[in-house]
Amino acid sequence: MKKYALRAILVIFVAFFLWRVISLVTRNKQGNTNRGGRPPVAVEIDSVRHGAIKEVQSFTGSVYAKYQYIVASKVTGRIIEIRKRIGDTVKNGELLARIDDAEYEQALREAEANLKISEASLTEAIGQFELAKQELERVQSLQAKGIASSSELDAALNNYNAQESRIKLSRAQIEGREAALQSARIRLSYTRLIASEPGFIGERYVDEGSLIAPNAPILSVIGIDTVIVRTTVIERVYGIIKVGQPCRVMVDAFPDRSFYGEVVRIAPMLQETSRVAEMEVEVTNDSLFLIPGMFAKVEVVLQERQRAQIVPNQSVVSFEGTSGVFIIAADKPVANFVPVQVGIASSDFTEIVSPELNGMVVTLGQHMLEHGSTVILPDRNDEESSDQGAKKEEAAS
Repeated sequence: MKKYALRAILVIFVAFFLWRVISLVTRNKQGNTNRGGRPPVAVEIDSVRHGAIKEVQSFTGSVYAKYQYIVASKVTGRIIEIRKRIGDTVKNGELLARIDDAEYEQALREAEANLKISEASLTEAIGQFELAKQELERVQSLQAKGIASSSELDAALNNYNAQESRIKLSRAQIEGREAALQSARIRLSYTRLIASEPGFIGERYVDEGSLIAPNAPILSVIGIDTVIVRTTVIERVYGIIKVGQPCRVMVDAFPDRSFYGEVVRIAPMLQETSRVAEMEVEVTNDSLFLIPGMFAKVEVVLQERQRAQIVPNQSVVSFEGTSGVFIIAADKPVANFVPVQVGIASSDFTEIVSPELNGMVVTLGQHMLEHGSTVILPDRNDEESSDQGAKKEEAAS
């Protein structure tokens, strides 16, 4: 029995040994077969297009009114009327508010009365001057005949000079009273607050009945028929953006609308801490949808080409330190790397300045490829759909 058991064990051992040998030989053959060439790589492809492309730079900023001013009182008084509330329209020269003017009316009447007194004094002084002139002429005539004495002549001459000085004084008083009258009129006009520019009421600071001091704000007026979007420009694109370039403005409040304007000002300096320069974009706001304080996104077209050779962004890769694309010819499924010179880059496409590309470009799976790699292409139906889509896009452009 022991002999049969030993024989059985020996047979099992030999069979296991032979199985291992056969497995190793088979695996080596498969390995040699695989080392004969890299397996094909499944990729996705797209066509080379010809159409318009533009490089757009986005900035963020805030909306500001084109102008804003505060309607304030220049005199002390109690407000008796405010004709506007927030949001109301304002016309140029329109009366916005009134301050109690009783005191200033009284001051105006007093100034007018003082002017009349001065004018009456001047009239009297002129009359006295004419009498003094006649008296002086009479005394001079009598002295020439030897009748009047020198003392009489001196008295007549002094009276003449005094009346002449009185006229000058009266005229100076009139000028002073006229200036005082004009000042009284100006102070009275300060009780009527007039709009200097059209717009809308932005804020209302006080109500009727309030007692205000000079320079106290009453209303604010903003002009938003045209608005300013202030943003900042980074150093990299500072030299590209110019005054007059068109812009597209978008705000969160109206995500489905776009507003168009142009660059009107660029600061002639970069801020030392952030290396950015302030830029202002002016936007016509006929719809009045844009209001001060809104967060805005500004898009500026830096470069634009109407007819360019373009490929999807993901097809441009770096292979052995060189930028290029993998091209698949129409006759065989082999990917060849072609170095390219790129131009304008948009969010979806990149311009290929040179060389002229023929065939399809690989858009997915490039990291598995080498120059001359065999590829597995998508189904023919998918490829035809892609070609048709590319033709439609090219025709539309």
